Amino acid sequence: MGKIDNNKQMKRESLLDSAFSLFINNGFSKTSISDIVNNAGVAKGTFYLYFKDKYDIRNHLIAHKASQVFQAAYTDLLRHPDIRDFEEQVLFITDNILDQFAANHSLVTLISKHLSWGFFKNSLTFAPFADTPAIYTIYESLLSHAAYTYRSPELMFYMILELVSGTSYNAILYQQPVPLEELKPELYAAIRGIFKQFRIRKKRKTTENAGANPDSLLS
Repeated sequence: MGKIDNNKQMKRESLLDSAFSLFINNGFSKTSISDIVNNAGVAKGTFYLYFKDKYDIRNHLIAHKASQVFQAAYTDLLRHPDIRDFEEQVLFITDNILDQFAANHSLVTLISKHLSWGFFKNSLTFAPFADTPAIYTIYESLLSHAAYTYRSPELMFYMILELVSGTSYNAILYQQPVPLEELKPELYAAIRGIFKQFRIRKKRKTTENAGANPDSLLS
């Protein structure tokens, strides 16, 4: 990345960070574009080089934060090459993401409050940088090395996503109906049930499906 491109990326990141802070502290409706640019220390015209309006930066911000959370979980998975089973990899990533949310309630509030499947589906294909794979690209890569074939992989992903987000939101923020750590075993058992429901058949064991090599997705 050249100096000019790097400078543009830094300004965009600054605007996103500014919007995140203001949306969390003041609320979306009470935050103006002027607030965002003033907090970021850039000219108002700079905002429109990257975003159409306040709703556009919010959508980019959610996709950006969701990607950051997933990438952090995926990077942690790379440190555990012994976890080669697809279903165990998904559970590992899920557990890591929940721990990130538990440590930062602002992320839960931002991502869950404004998320719909239509928008999230777009964020799944969002890659923050040219050398960073999108969430769904990683999912498909791990899936391609799974021990089983699954029907409707996208629907399976959707059901897991909805289950995790729907059950963990209150557990993380309000410890209801139970604290997150108490919820996790039941949640993961339910996810295993979804995997079992969508399995078609076990693949013939070859070097191609012996387990994913996530490193191949990163430069």
